[in-house]
Amino acid sequence: MGELSRESFGNTSDGRSAALYTLSNDVLRVTITDFGGRLVSITAPDRSGKPGEVLLGFEDVASYAAAGGAFGALLGRNANRIADGAFTIDGRSYRAATNDRGSTLHGGPQGFDRLYWRVTTATSEPRPTLALAHLSPDGDQGFPGALSVQARYVLEESTVWLDLEARTTAPTIVSLSAHPYFNLAGPRSADVLDHLVTVFAEAFLPTDARQIPTGEIRPVAGTPFDFRRPTSLAERIREPDEQLLYGQGYDHYFILPESQAPGARLAARAFDPESGRTVEIHTTQPGLQLYSGNHLNGSVAGRGGIYRQSAGVAFEPQAFPDAPHHPHFPSTVLRPEQCYRQRIGYRFGIGG
Repeated sequence: MGELSRESFGNTSDGRSAALYTLSNDVLRVTITDFGGRLVSITAPDRSGKPGEVLLGFEDVASYAAAGGAFGALLGRNANRIADGAFTIDGRSYRAATNDRGSTLHGGPQGFDRLYWRVTTATSEPRPTLALAHLSPDGDQGFPGALSVQARYVLEESTVWLDLEARTTAPTIVSLSAHPYFNLAGPRSADVLDHLVTVFAEAFLPTDARQIPTGEIRPVAGTPFDFRRPTSLAERIREPDEQLLYGQGYDHYFILPESQAPGARLAARAFDPESGRTVEIHTTQPGLQLYSGNHLNGSVAGRGGIYRQSAGVAFEPQAFPDAPHHPHFPSTVLRPEQCYRQRIGYRFGIGG
């Protein structure tokens, strides 16, 4: 059995009202707003069965709009970075709007995290489900083609599923994702550095000082990026490694092994020894960005207080960043005859 309800989430500065939807069952309580299609809250039980908040977030839509930072939001048209905002498709050059040291990050200054999504489905049966849609017009943030996007959240036992789908009217670049910040000990906990993290990846993408991939695919073995066994974020985050200096911590893309099995596969896991909570990240995407909240600098206060560095950790399944500039990376070009489909799952449990 599950439930779904709707309430007001306040207004943004332009006077538009936001809605907050609550999806719940016997295990989880999840809230989502139509502003940015974002996950606002997830309440999950600890080892004693006591439910508690596991996401960083805010109490109203105005706070999200003021904070920026894509807290919990859907990311698009292109998650992560495109160097200089420049790309070429079929011999034609395009320039997307830039917002990160001269590059395009998460779709540009007015990406999918900054707009209102249209709710198309809100139902409790057979499982609590919230579906949202957005039509990104041709030329939006400099990207070609009108892009029709659907995002569907489904609550199934201890898992929050997010299904992403897109179609375009002209060849374009698409890589969609989401950006929830997890703190399994609760947002009042100082940081997530004691979380034990596993990422099931043999290689990662080194970057330059602007955090643009160099094109190298580097094995994780023997580096601070080896999370193949459970490792606390604190264990190696302060090592004098050039890549950690560039990212001011972990802000890197990990390549997942190719899978022959259909459907989403286990990509990463985090365990908080204090609460006993775990979250598993399942996805159909080829890899994920691990981000240890390095740019949370105490400039905003949300649930639990002021958010400082490493107050939360994000796992962002997505396509290879800056793919248009690296022909040996899997292509992120979507064509009119194709349908983009990807799945992300957040599965909660208790660890040993």
